[in-house]
Amino acid sequence: MIIEQIYTGCLAQGAYYIESDSEAAIIDPLREVQTYIDMAEKRNAAIKYIFETHFHADFVSGHVDLANKTGAAIVYGPTKMKTGFECIIAEDEQVFKLGRAEIKLIHTPGHTMESSCYLLKDEEGKERALFTGDTLFIGDVGRPDLAQHVIADLTEEKLAGYLFDSLHNKILPLPDDIIVYPAHGAGSACGKKMSKETSDTLGNQKKNNYALRPGLTKEAFIKEILSGLTPPPGYFPKNVLMNIYGYDSIDTVLKRGSKALGVREFEAAANETGALILDTRMAGEFSKGFIPDSVNIGIDGSFAVWAGTLIPDIKQQILIVADKGREQEVITRLARVGYDFTIGYLDGGIEAWKNAGMELDTIPNITAKEFAEIESLYPEINILDVRKKSEYDSEHISNAVNTPLDYINDSMLLVDKNKTCYVHCSGGYRSMSFASILKARGYNNLVNVYGGFTAIKNSGRFTITDYACPVTML
Repeated sequence: MIIEQIYTGCLAQGAYYIESDSEAAIIDPLREVQTYIDMAEKRNAAIKYIFETHFHADFVSGHVDLANKTGAAIVYGPTKMKTGFECIIAEDEQVFKLGRAEIKLIHTPGHTMESSCYLLKDEEGKERALFTGDTLFIGDVGRPDLAQHVIADLTEEKLAGYLFDSLHNKILPLPDDIIVYPAHGAGSACGKKMSKETSDTLGNQKKNNYALRPGLTKEAFIKEILSGLTPPPGYFPKNVLMNIYGYDSIDTVLKRGSKALGVREFEAAANETGALILDTRMAGEFSKGFIPDSVNIGIDGSFAVWAGTLIPDIKQQILIVADKGREQEVITRLARVGYDFTIGYLDGGIEAWKNAGMELDTIPNITAKEFAEIESLYPEINILDVRKKSEYDSEHISNAVNTPLDYINDSMLLVDKNKTCYVHCSGGYRSMSFASILKARGYNNLVNVYGGFTAIKNSGRFTITDYACPVTML
């Protein structure tokens, strides 16, 4: 028997390949499915099932494409939802044969109502692994507030109660030596305290997971699970609907987006369609010269998550500026979170735009040392800290204003267009996204601090507020 985890770091997402006796199953596949098909073909196996742990919110699953390409059956747990594709709506504890192994569906509502785990028994009948989706993570459990954004009468308190019952009645009684394989790890917005580890024994989780500790009452569990939750990214409910009703094939999306446009064609497309110009280069390169009104979200970072957070319309037409050779990667990673309407990319990248003599815009970029020198001369300067509130609350420059990138439409109301503002995040990725979006909206007095708070703190030349206690760094 083969169990293989296919982990995608930018989404902190784990898909799984299981094989027994030349029959394979895929659990929670990503949008681009060729990887799974190639794995099965290499091993002379046929993909028989596509098991979905729930209707995902944080990414578009590849279940529809994979079923169409392989003939495999899509399986969900108990649900009243009517899907836009053929699938098996299984019953609680229904068993599926995979070669000489067995996979049992365990209905575990809480994260969502259809959420289910899959218990794998090997060829000898031993319970080997539990694929827990977003019900149980390593170090955490799934947040129970997402389904209410799709089904209004499902309150987060109800869902948290269901989750408690699922954990205690369905999962905790299982043997300690079972390996837990979750759908996500640290960095995902589907939980709040997830470990960077991507698997563990159930016994270790019973000892170390705060949400499973002995003596925790249902009432205390609900209160603790719901505390500290921030609103989910706006694209989450839209991804859920795509996962329920279906979507364009990834092949169609890639073909539509992979159009190399010359400078004049690119300019015309931008003017005629109102497409968003998305520049995916590194922040430092972007700041030196970019197409006016373009937005910077770097491909080398949590690209898909930030695209989903910052681009409000999932059907927005998008034109790409990317480093040469990475255009298809950008299109694919956008499609993973449902942005299917990339309509082309700038052939030759920004260099082609420069060589054609086209207009370029810039955003000033200064080092932490230069920032310190300015602040020493003008201590009343305007400093914008675009990190998350939790990061800011932990420690920040004493006179900085928190304007989180996550909630940029609210944050921009705190920014005076007529005053120079110095913008920083933790390392420079988010601050350039923030500055580029505001620049496109007419804010022309923003200066980015290269290296962010890490470099600022290491400079030792600022007063840092740590847990509301001011400490002067010497």
